[in-house]
Order: sequence, then C-alpha cells, then structure tokens
Amino acid sequence: MKTKYDYIIVGAGLAGISFCETLKSNNKTFIVIDNHDNNIASVVAGGLYNPLVLKRFTKVWKAEEQLAIALPMYSNLEKKLNVKLDYKLPVYRLFASTEEQNNWFETSDKPLLENYVSQNIEQEINPNIKNNFGFGKVLQTGKIDTKRLITTYRTYLKQQQLISEQQFDFTKLSIANNSITYDTITANKIVFAEGYSVNNNPLFNYLPLDGTKGELITIHAPKLKLDVVLKSSVFLIPLGNDMYRLGATYDWKDKTLNTTSKGKEELLSKLDKFLKCKYTVINHIAGMRPTVKDRRPLLGQHPTYEPVYILNGLGTRGVMIGPYAANKLYDFIENNIALNNEVNINRYAHLHQPINQS
Repeated sequence: MKTKYDYIIVGAGLAGISFCETLKSNNKTFIVIDNHDNNIASVVAGGLYNPLVLKRFTKVWKAEEQLAIALPMYSNLEKKLNVKLDYKLPVYRLFASTEEQNNWFETSDKPLLENYVSQNIEQEINPNIKNNFGFGKVLQTGKIDTKRLITTYRTYLKQQQLISEQQFDFTKLSIANNSITYDTITANKIVFAEGYSVNNNPLFNYLPLDGTKGELITIHAPKLKLDVVLKSSVFLIPLGNDMYRLGATYDWKDKTLNTTSKGKEELLSKLDKFLKCKYTVINHIAGMRPTVKDRRPLLGQHPTYEPVYILNGLGTRGVMIGPYAANKLYDFIENNIALNNEVNINRYAHLHQPINQS
C-alpha cells in the first residue's frame, strides 16, 4: 500500500466522501481512515435534498450553489459505483391551516423562490392521507440513498486500497510545518471529517458542535402507495416495496444512540394524525446529526497547525451542503480562495486554547 499522499481524510461519511470526490476531480492523492463510527449521522439520514425550509417557507442558505455542485457529484458517483443513488421525488407540504396556505401563496410570488415552489395548491395527492387544507409542491427535490452511497463507496475505497479501517489514534499523529505523519503514512495535509466524533478530537474539540439526536422509523404500509415525499410535522419518505421512512425527532440533550419509546411514540402519534391506512413498524434507529448552533458548516484551518483542516457541521442537510462545503474547503486550501466568514472556523477563534506542548 502506498504510504505517501497529498491528503489524509479522517471519516467516510457524507463529508468525507464529498472531499474524496473533490480531490479525485483535481488529481490529488489521498487515503481515508475510518472505522464506521464516524458515519452515525450519514447512514441514518433521510437523504433529502430540498431547497426550501418547509417550516418557514424560506429558501435554504445558498440553495442554488449547493444543488449546482451536489447533483453532478451524485450523478458521477452513480456511474462510478454502478448504483442508483439519486431518486427525483417531489416533496409535498401538508398544510395545517388557512394561514399556511396564504403563506405558501406569498412564498410562490417571491422572485427568488418561484423556481422552487408550485403556485398551485393541490387538494388531493393520495386517498390515504387526511387533509383539510391541501398540499403545496416543492420543485427540484429528491432523495439520495445515503446508506447505499456509503456502503458502496467504502467498497470502492477498499478495492482501490484507499482506506484504512481503524479507529484514528491521535498518539500516532505527528504534525510538522508542511507535512503529516500518521503511523507509517505521510501526507501533505490532513482533513478531519468525523461528524459528531470531532468532540473527541483534541485538535478541534473546542468548536461548538452540539450534536442533535434524531430517531427514525421504517414502516410497511401496503395500501398507502405513496410515490412522493410528504412533509407534515414529520417527513414520510417512500423507500420502495411499500416501505416508508418516518422521521425525525430532534433531541438536543440525549447524546446516546439508543432508540427510545418516547421518540417512537412521538413519531407514530404525528403519523397517525394524517395517515388513514394500517401500517406495521419494521425498524427503529437513531443517529447524531453534527449540528452547529448558527446552522453553518465548520470549515477551515487549525489555528496552530498549518497542515490540519476540518470539514464538519453539515447538520440536517448533509446531502446538499456536503459537496458544496468540500468544494469550498478545497479552494481555500489549494487555490487560496478565502472562505465565507459564515463557515470559517475563525468565527470561533476566541474559543481556542493552544495545546500545552511542555
């Protein structure tokens, strides 16, 4: 196995994969270090890409730029991995009141949102969905099969001998002015893309990444026959074969990955408010989203060690923002293009305390 690379990437979730693909497209060499634990958010993600914040009917931050980078990357990955990843599914917002209908009409008239919002309110999309106020259709939406992506990409990395499956051991890391040594591997730079695990990273654990636990349920509903994504107080996402993903909860206090009866009851009670047909619960899982309070990614260079970088904080919209963030970090590192202050970790420089090396 080759031991000299341009980059070491720690983590093979959505962030790590996005940076791998960015490096590949720029003919840079790399090796990934990952032991599956860093994927706890990515493998349980709903995988939606949606340019609209459906709670407030506002546009997602830099939605156009994110989609322009993300969708071609997933298309290229489908060809490279020979798998189907991108499912073009419309998203329908179930309105709970006349006020929400009016807000939708106002949103559809805004010039910056007209490409993402249908002006029509649809009164019926499925006989098994209760509704009194109709539905609004979001345009340019879809779902990435994140579990398949991560599984097949890991296989690809193994075949190319580009992954070392191990827990990253910081005692094996040596940082010089212009190089990195990790065990027998040397590289010019290292990028940490560990998701929530960054809280155990002594180099970046000062950053305020406050993981948000999410629980999701898979149901079997043979009579439903829903072929769109439905958003009410929860998302209902078709998976095929009459299976649907229901999610997700948001828990800012519980930092375990244990599923809870409280989370299950919350999801099912919300589902029962709009679903008419019978269903069976098949699966119940939990993950930890790498969220930041200001809802922006954590990108940039370590304040002390020049060859050390971070790509993290993708939050709840990882499939959209991951490729965009990877692209911006690469341009920052290789092309000296400044990072937007909103995403640069320098915004938290006041929290950093230099490591005592005495």
